[in-house]
Amino acid sequence: MYKGSTVGVVVPAHNEEGFIGEVIDSLPEYVDQVFVIDDCSTDGTWTEIKEYVDAEVNQAGVTDDSAEQIAVADGAGTTVSESQTFLDKRIVPVRHQTNGGRGAAIQTGYDLALMSGMDAVAVLDGDGQMDPNILNEILDPVVEGEADYAKGNRLISRRHCTQMSNWRFFGNALLTFLTKIASGHWKMRDPQNGYTAISATALEQLSLNDLFNDYGFLNDILIHLDANGMTVQDVPMEAFYGDESSGIRYSSFVPKLSLLLLRGCIWRLHEKYLSRTESE
Repeated sequence: MYKGSTVGVVVPAHNEEGFIGEVIDSLPEYVDQVFVIDDCSTDGTWTEIKEYVDAEVNQAGVTDDSAEQIAVADGAGTTVSESQTFLDKRIVPVRHQTNGGRGAAIQTGYDLALMSGMDAVAVLDGDGQMDPNILNEILDPVVEGEADYAKGNRLISRRHCTQMSNWRFFGNALLTFLTKIASGHWKMRDPQNGYTAISATALEQLSLNDLFNDYGFLNDILIHLDANGMTVQDVPMEAFYGDESSGIRYSSFVPKLSLLLLRGCIWRLHEKYLSRTESE
């Protein structure tokens, strides 16, 4: 629990062997539950997750029968409905049977967090790019009631951008401009930053199934937040890139996302202004 709020952390992962275990192990003790979502990885990510969970089970002194139940459920390719049985555990591992995209993995984690009764839900990727030591800074605007949704911002100053390549910085700046227009969050920057936190109240008002499943999820949720009258706050953070490789290829991602943002902008304006006027 953090500042009187129960905290869940969603860890989406796809082919993060060698990173995912360390990410889980690095989460602060105040995190009540960790929802690790393996989006049908083709490497050893799922094996690493299971090995870590088995080690935690053994350390906790869980009986062999209980440990076996967890392993069987995990190995079967757990779905959200099947995972309800294990929501009393601190670490809830889930494996998608098919690759749905980063957004789909986060949606699964969000659903589980709501089932568990978490007050605030953060997202911290399984690739080791996000510093768990600043999780409290990401959570603060949400748990203190200053915003419905908080997100990291690596573009806050020149110093924060030093580790970002010129091509990545250009792509991020362009997508920031386009997302500002589409979402109406004019003070927001760095929309591709996946280090986020959201209140359970805000999650309950969103239609998660309507959100984009892949990397455009982060932009799409900003659009839906504004359409529902919810606030967003940026949290300054430094960019960090280790040995992992990014799944985003801006040369193809920007054109594809631009079309998504155009459609989202039209939908948001209709929902926020025309639909509201028609219902009055």
